[in-house]
Amino acid sequence: MFRLSDKGRGIRDMFDAIAPRYDLLNRLLSFGIDRRWRRFAVAQLQIPAGGMVLDVATGTGDVALTIAAATPSSVRIVGEDFTPGMLRHGRDKIARSPHADRIFLVNAPCEAMPHPAALFDGVTIAFGIRNVVDRAAGLAEMARVLKPGGRAVILEFSTPQSRFFKGLYHGYFRRVLPAIGGLLSKRSAYQYLPDSVLEFPDRQSFMAMMATADFVDIVYHDLTFGIATVYVGTRP
Repeated sequence: MFRLSDKGRGIRDMFDAIAPRYDLLNRLLSFGIDRRWRRFAVAQLQIPAGGMVLDVATGTGDVALTIAAATPSSVRIVGEDFTPGMLRHGRDKIARSPHADRIFLVNAPCEAMPHPAALFDGVTIAFGIRNVVDRAAGLAEMARVLKPGGRAVILEFSTPQSRFFKGLYHGYFRRVLPAIGGLLSKRSAYQYLPDSVLEFPDRQSFMAMMATADFVDIVYHDLTFGIATVYVGTRP
């Protein structure tokens, strides 16, 4: 049985605490652009009719619902998250959607997925890989559960490469975001967000981590001046 580290438990408890306002703050703090980023990420999948997709760190189910809207009704989606509070809100949101019969939620960490090997045609994770304590193990698990030829699509915040946008971005992340997050939710959680983004590996380093996990044909796409990046890798 997988046991969370102290850091992992702290991250889980933090997301449990902010779950009730999580969707509202996502829309507010990203000016709604996060929806476009998710649609772009999902468009990188190649899911056949009757296929299966795993959305890791599904949170309240935004990506799972985006996948459902973009794929045939025969495609099944499993949303997995290690935070019970997020899943509770996700379950309610999914139940109100037209895709309730296609999305199944599982409480599990990225580093120890309760799924057989080579089960899924695609795996996604949006704004979650930086919260995985053992990233190497999480990426290896994503590769393990993919069928040969299946794609992993990873959407994550990045640091813009332009000096001008980097300055604006850091100012927003370090000052504005924690202040707004503190007014509507838990300030410490929205202080953790910029810290975790700034500590995340650069693009080339993260692609090297994906290669170590046995992904091939790895590419990345910068979105909105490099504020977010989509990484795509294939299981050989």
